[in-house]
Amino acid sequence: MLVLGVESSCDETGLALFDTDKGLLAHALHSQIAMHEEYGGVVPELASRDHIRRAIPLLRQVLQNADVPRSAIDVIAYTQGPGLAGALLVGASVACGLGLALDKPVLGVHHLEGHLLSPLLSANPPEFPFIALLVSGGHTQLMRVDGVGQYLLLGETLDDAAGEAFDKSAKLLGLPYPGGPAISRLAEFGNPDAYQLPRPMLHAKNFNFSFSGLKTAVLTVIKNHPAKGIANICEQDKADIARGFVDAIVDVLTAKCMTALKHTGLKRLVVAGGVGANQQLRAALNAAAGARRCKVFYPEMEFCTDNGAMIAFAGAMRLQADPAAASRDYAFSVKPRWPLDQIKI
Repeated sequence: MLVLGVESSCDETGLALFDTDKGLLAHALHSQIAMHEEYGGVVPELASRDHIRRAIPLLRQVLQNADVPRSAIDVIAYTQGPGLAGALLVGASVACGLGLALDKPVLGVHHLEGHLLSPLLSANPPEFPFIALLVSGGHTQLMRVDGVGQYLLLGETLDDAAGEAFDKSAKLLGLPYPGGPAISRLAEFGNPDAYQLPRPMLHAKNFNFSFSGLKTAVLTVIKNHPAKGIANICEQDKADIARGFVDAIVDVLTAKCMTALKHTGLKRLVVAGGVGANQQLRAALNAAAGARRCKVFYPEMEFCTDNGAMIAFAGAMRLQADPAAASRDYAFSVKPRWPLDQIKI
């Protein structure tokens, strides 16, 4: 079965072809970072318009790279939610329009399920069951995963997601968009003892997160700095503040993951989402899991951010579990808000 995946939930347009016998045949991605950089964040209307421009050229590129005709596609999977409503509508309309033109069934896929299953695309995939940390600009959740469609929410952020806290704190430090990678690079040069920032909910007897207070702590440090303004703070002090922030957020994420593994008795942890590419987080999780004789699995670096490959793969996995999941009902809808634990096989 050949599945075309279409991803357009935010600021990346991704298309991919996944064959259930041969694996991933081809994928193509366009990132809108350069376009949104001057605004310091994603502008939804601009994102939607750019998806319209990119989707069909990327489709042609994927078909050419895979060396298959459009008629060979069996099912078209697209991101139905969650995400930006306008952006989701572009991908859904492209997928359903193509399905109608080719007389192929379509399948709406949950964006986070795509991230959750993306490590299964790697050369060393995890086996079920496992604990999953979904950590990105819009989501921070801990899930128990027993199989495709078998998701139990253990905890989630009560306010800012981890990636959102990265971006906002980076902006406070005067760093360019996207802020997450920038603040992590700066933190590598910081003194870990210079600023001890709070670890929100570290000792709470649950698996929830809260990062808005950590962002506020960064703002307070900057406001109280003797230099009186971020423009006057020297680069070393900025690096020290960045290090204090990154260490705090990594400590919280690592501790919660280890507690979840202990609570469930599981030995496998999957980390997915854009923040999963963070090297400080990976180092901390690997060390902590290794000390507990557990193993951590990550998607390939190219699949940490939003991409079409994870949507094509998630669609294929759903169809293998339920061959009737796709349909020729092309009256599409999108779900900007869609809790992952509500979807079932």
